[in-house]
Amino acid sequence: MLNTPSKARPVPQLESGDRLNRDEFERRYQATPALKKAELIEGVVYVPAALRFQSHAQPHGNLVGWLWTYKVLTPHVELGDNPTVRLDGSNEPQPDAVLLIDELAGGQAAIGLDDYIEGAPELVVEVAASSAAIDLHDKKQAYQRNRVQEYLVWQTFESKVLWFSWRETGYQRLPITDGIIKSQQFPGLWLSVPALIQNDMATVLSVLQQGLASPEQAEFVKQLQAAAQR
Repeated sequence: MLNTPSKARPVPQLESGDRLNRDEFERRYQATPALKKAELIEGVVYVPAALRFQSHAQPHGNLVGWLWTYKVLTPHVELGDNPTVRLDGSNEPQPDAVLLIDELAGGQAAIGLDDYIEGAPELVVEVAASSAAIDLHDKKQAYQRNRVQEYLVWQTFESKVLWFSWRETGYQRLPITDGIIKSQQFPGLWLSVPALIQNDMATVLSVLQQGLASPEQAEFVKQLQAAAQR
């Protein structure tokens, strides 16, 4: 009797709440090309619902525009929009945006051979509906443990921006002075919180330009260029 080859078993679909390791998460994600976003956070799969405009898509676009302006004028700094980030064996988030320093200039993350981010970017940015979102709980814990140096969360429903900086003792919030938060990891990256919340992007970019013209920004650029030439 001839043996007939068995049919290959189909790859299970990703479902929110699945508990997987990173390898199995990637296998299922890659087998579902129609799926545009899924995340593995502390070993649990999250497949987000459709995104609303004013509470997510518009804020997301504004933040990317702010970060892009900084990136264009800061050599050896790279911007990613919704990139897959391989943090560790239980975490593969897809943040709204990341800002990272080129590995050749001393950055702590790398771009793998298959074009995914490996390790922790210097800055991760997320748009969250409220303080109840995963962004301020399990995801924040994963970013902190993997030493993402700064983590910015915009709670759109609560009109609140939180910007955390990594310390050995855990994340600490960066101060808001005269309505402005200044990055410690990326000198010159200044954010006018009231203007951002009010969708006043002209003011947001004006304040950023002040940061880009600061002595701290100029020194940071020199350091990056020197590191890249070693």
